[in-house]
Amino acid sequence: MKTVRDYIRTIPDFPEKGVMFRDVTTLFGNARGFRMAVDQLLHPYAGLRFDKVVALDARGFILGGAVAHQLSAGFVPIRKKGKLPFATLEEEYQLEYGQAVVEIHEDAIEPGEKVLLVDDLLATGGTAAAGIRLIERLGGEIIGCAFIIDLPDLGGRARLEELGMSVHALCSFEGE
Repeated sequence: MKTVRDYIRTIPDFPEKGVMFRDVTTLFGNARGFRMAVDQLLHPYAGLRFDKVVALDARGFILGGAVAHQLSAGFVPIRKKGKLPFATLEEEYQLEYGQAVVEIHEDAIEPGEKVLLVDDLLATGGTAAAGIRLIERLGGEIIGCAFIIDLPDLGGRARLEELGMSVHALCSFEGE
């Protein structure tokens, strides 16, 4: 029987030499694999009520919409700076070489709303940590952070757990 990991394609040396890119488009493109991933992302949260699913730009949006639908929750995108049309809050975070900024609409989450943060991949945790800070600034209560892939050697899970987050990942690729 196939696992979620079996549907993920690995592309060596993309976007640069030495990087093993984990391509989830092959998972998304397979109906059985995609359904499996969404169901397994939700499994630890069975019976819990969520008001919003927040997803990170851009592959997280694909998952976030499906997960929000399954939870009968609203969907909130966290986008790269300059992509949202209304008043926003922004959060800067570190990249390997430089900085980036993500934004959320200032009215996207009401204080006290229960939130699930979703993305395809957890690497260093920089983008997810920035998303967490935005959600918390709006008063959202983050119940969990769910990812398809964890790259544990890059420390993202530990970083999010240090922030007090519960982290759920469907598979990991260690040492690669």
